[in-house]
Amino acid sequence: MKYERLKVQNFTVPELEYLRKYCNFTESERAYFNLRSKDYSNVQIALAMHISESTVSKIAKRVKSKVKRVI
Repeated sequence: MKYERLKVQNFTVPELEYLRKYCNFTESERAYFNLRSKDYSNVQIALAMHISESTVSKIAKRVKSKVKRVI
């Protein structure tokens, strides 16, 4: 799996499962990852998770870092 620009919503189901298994996400990172895979925006994720947009951005950076390490 090599991608120029990571867009979680573009991963296939097997790729998503692989990443869920090997990225060692925290609970909030997993929630973010699952919502992004459904093409939610950061604003929608903030509302769904009951957190601020800045917190969503911090979680997004951690998720991207973990995904890049696993890919």
